[in-house]
Amino acid sequence: MTATTEKYVYVTYIRTTPQKLWDALTQKEFQKKYWFDMYQDCDWKAGAKWSMHRANGDVTDAGEIVEVEAPRRAVIRWRNEFRPELTAEGYATCTYEIAQEGELCKLTVLHEIAATHSKFIEAVSGGWPKILSSLKTLLETGAALPRPAG
Repeated sequence: MTATTEKYVYVTYIRTTPQKLWDALTQKEFQKKYWFDMYQDCDWKAGAKWSMHRANGDVTDAGEIVEVEAPRRAVIRWRNEFRPELTAEGYATCTYEIAQEGELCKLTVLHEIAATHSKFIEAVSGGWPKILSSLKTLLETGAALPRPAG
């Protein structure tokens, strides 16, 4: 059976500017606040190495930046590095898209992977709502959400 591309899309609207949202998505110290102490390590240029880290520095995911158009779009090609069943699925693509809509920013996060019944898509679909709800709350109120139970 040939693998198909599976997708996960999350869209949210945040009362902020494209530059503030871009900074929140790309700056380590800001990420740690809403990503429950995790952070991305990257210089956000096409071809740059990209990695996701736990608070203790352990790498959870690694890849590279495919495309950057600050403060509107970034495309990351990466794979999970700590769960063998996810690592086995190979590389996925994550796209951040930011669009100004009046006084709001529309943030779209799209994950794609060439797989059928992807455990990777299952994993990101559980994580992004928590992370992006915390990001939205932080940008709009100045305080991130606590880590959800479970």
